[in-house]
Amino acid sequence: MATQSDGVGFRSTRGPILIALMLSSGLVAIDATIVATAVPSIVHEIGGFASFPWLFSAYLLAQAVSVPVYAKLSDMAGRKPIILTGIGLFLLGSILCGLAWSMPALIAFRVVQGLGAGAVLPVAITIAGDIYTLAERAKVQGYLASVWATSSVVGPTLGGVFSSLGAWRGIFLINIPLCLVAAWMLVQRFHENIERVKHRVDYLGAALLTFTLTLTILGALEGGQAWAWDSPISIAVFAIGAVLLVAFILVERRAAEPVLPPWVVSRRLLATTALISFGAGAVVLGLTSYVPTFLQGALSVSPITAGLSLAALTIGWPISASQSGRFYLRIGFRTTSLIGISVTVIGSAALAITAYTPNLVFVAGSCFVAGLGLGLLATPSLIAAQSSVEWHERGVVTGTNLFARSIGSSLGVAVFGAVANAIYADRPDGGKSSQAIVFASAAVFLAVLVSAALTVVAVLAMPPTPVEATVPQGKEPAPRLQKVRRPNGRDDGP
Repeated sequence: MATQSDGVGFRSTRGPILIALMLSSGLVAIDATIVATAVPSIVHEIGGFASFPWLFSAYLLAQAVSVPVYAKLSDMAGRKPIILTGIGLFLLGSILCGLAWSMPALIAFRVVQGLGAGAVLPVAITIAGDIYTLAERAKVQGYLASVWATSSVVGPTLGGVFSSLGAWRGIFLINIPLCLVAAWMLVQRFHENIERVKHRVDYLGAALLTFTLTLTILGALEGGQAWAWDSPISIAVFAIGAVLLVAFILVERRAAEPVLPPWVVSRRLLATTALISFGAGAVVLGLTSYVPTFLQGALSVSPITAGLSLAALTIGWPISASQSGRFYLRIGFRTTSLIGISVTVIGSAALAITAYTPNLVFVAGSCFVAGLGLGLLATPSLIAAQSSVEWHERGVVTGTNLFARSIGSSLGVAVFGAVANAIYADRPDGGKSSQAIVFASAAVFLAVLVSAALTVVAVLAMPPTPVEATVPQGKEPAPRLQKVRRPNGRDDGP
């Protein structure tokens, strides 16, 4: 037996729930970056220098491949048990990481953390879509985005502090009280009205999807790094992934309740918003991966200064995301997203054009403009996708959108890395000079601009989904949006 909600009925105070969602999302975001500055201390104590990149790849890979599965389970069993499971796994992984005795053990425990993170992020965003009205969701998504912006700065800083104190295990053990607080708040404040419904869990589909995604993302992350793109192992990874993908498609066609229903990619709105998220992921990773290196290599600025310049992007995103509701309620989701991608293109173009004459202030300004555009792009497109489906489909839709962003990030890093490495390989100094870094970064920024320009096509293909300009008393007369009865007796929209 499993549970499924008969609607969105919550006996709760939304403020504490939002705080719990922000706290749990913040933990996930911080642990993606907090290890970076602590690597020297970790390697000094437990060894394994050659394997330390897997501390990042293992965490992100486990998180990415588990998102679609958790998203589907949240539609079948309810949001609360899934997000609590995610917090529990994240807590367990954090404890184990704090006790790790070797690099292989630490990498394995990071996988446990990643599996927990894969449940927390999509379900947190789905819950926000459940309990807030259409008019409120943009501001709430802005709050959640601000968590990631803050974490991009706090994570490396905390890692550096613990590392300097000779207590790198503290970067994991600090999660224990925070996880317990987030879980306690959700247990106490978040209650779903659910009814017992029998489900047929698509175990085979979930397994095939997990292995397919693992091989695909692994090939993208390690291609050109751990092995050459045309090496036998690279070809084998992608070939096996392709075979498993075909098997997954065949299984999903016959499954009673497929883990990734075919309608997710057959509906025009959902397909285009997933492509938009894919493009946004590529742009974000292209900038966050290469702007710091560019500034340090071209202008010899300190890592802290380079990080603060990049922080302009993560500041711009939540600012525009929180205000995007003012736009899409008046002019619709598609037009708002079109404005967002246009601003993103402008910021990316400015960075690409001026790359050969680097200027710290101009780079930070360009990142800020790109961040503003991404906030107006990613948030409205996600909310449009969420609002087009009923409660029992919203988890899958949210998970698919976020997974598309992860795939875009992974493939983007692979492509941008190949571009940069090609430039370095042609340099007589092997890419060690500042000039080589400038040329490689300029090529990457041009590739980022191309990614943003291609995303324009996905936005233009997005079907118009207008929302009425006024939403009196919390009612949402938006077309094609399911309305559900809330505990306060008002018809508050999806």
